Amino acid sequence: MTPDELFLQADAALREVVDRIDPADLSTPVPPEWSQTESPTLRDILSRHAYDEAWIPGVLAGRPAADGDPFAEADLLGDDPIASYDALNDAATAAVRAGGAVPTFRFTYGDYPSDEGFAHLATYRAFQAWSIAKHLGIPFHLSAELIAGLNEHVTPHADEWRQWGVFPPAIDPPEDADEETRLLCAVGFWVP
Repeated sequence: MTPDELFLQADAALREVVDRIDPADLSTPVPPEWSQTESPTLRDILSRHAYDEAWIPGVLAGRPAADGDPFAEADLLGDDPIASYDALNDAATAAVRAGGAVPTFRFTYGDYPSDEGFAHLATYRAFQAWSIAKHLGIPFHLSAELIAGLNEHVTPHADEWRQWGVFPPAIDPPEDADEETRLLCAVGFWVP
């Protein structure tokens, strides 16, 4: 799986979960480690994902964060948070599918080759999709294709990224663990 395909798979997984959120649940508290916001809610998390989606076309075009942040103060969710997120997701998906990404993504936390940058973006989306679904009790599983892509592009870097605080400590998987559980254990997210 190419890194841009991995991104598209992870982005689709997150959208699948977002589209199943009951708007009444947006005020639901989420674990504090999901956000730098004090007492975060699901709406705060969705807002962060909307922000991330809004940046995708600029990232692919090589726009550095140093050029300013047009989305920092914007209310990207408005009165219809799910539909607003979906519109930003559509734009991000179209930008990735159009191809032509610059060789270097200029994130706020550093510059990375586009292949690694796509892996960063996919990681955030895939594991948040699983975490949100688990938190809200939404039946959801990562697809076999997405698991394979994450195992190819993310799992080999798990220990390095763990040092940056991206992942919690790894968990020993149960003996009868399926591929999804093994992946989630490798990145420290599995909850029995």
